[in-house]
Amino acid sequence: MKTFIKFDINIVTKKLLEDLLKPFDLKFRVLGFGEIEFLENVSEEKINQITAVLNEYGIEIIENQKSILVQKIKDVITEMVNSDEPIAVKSSVFLADKLNHSYGYLSNLFSEVTYTSIENYIIIQKIEVAKNLIINNQLTLTEIAFKLNYSSVAHLSTQFKNITGITPSAFQRIVKKRREISIKTL
Repeated sequence: MKTFIKFDINIVTKKLLEDLLKPFDLKFRVLGFGEIEFLENVSEEKINQITAVLNEYGIEIIENQKSILVQKIKDVITEMVNSDEPIAVKSSVFLADKLNHSYGYLSNLFSEVTYTSIENYIIIQKIEVAKNLIINNQLTLTEIAFKLNYSSVAHLSTQFKNITGITPSAFQRIVKKRREISIKTL
């Protein structure tokens, strides 16, 4: 039996980190998406043990300053794209304000480290959110376009097709067909 679920990645990640770090008996707090503060000194040995446990879940401790800032850029983009309220300013202004760096610097650093642009990364994240909203059958394409700050459904459709190779409508039909097939096989 196939079941569709909805989840908040921020809550899941925070809970997972708390559960994974609890056995180490350390005082810590999750500051935000992708950031933890240990409230006591942690030995090198414990850091290595924590690193090993986190790596099993695809979670990596970042130590390089450039990589840390790139991860912060990704975190802010995730926050921006998943926000329940539309962001009233351009993404470049939002990122620069949130991270206290010029957008030019952030953009160059991001491209240098990830080999893609911030704009492309934002589009990919928006399309992932759009796909999840379509799968969860929560909103119309017009509502999805509005929620993700697209100027129109046509703009969403163009970017969706550029990233996935199919239109959002075709994606909806595929999801609907798969649901029908999985119901018939039950």
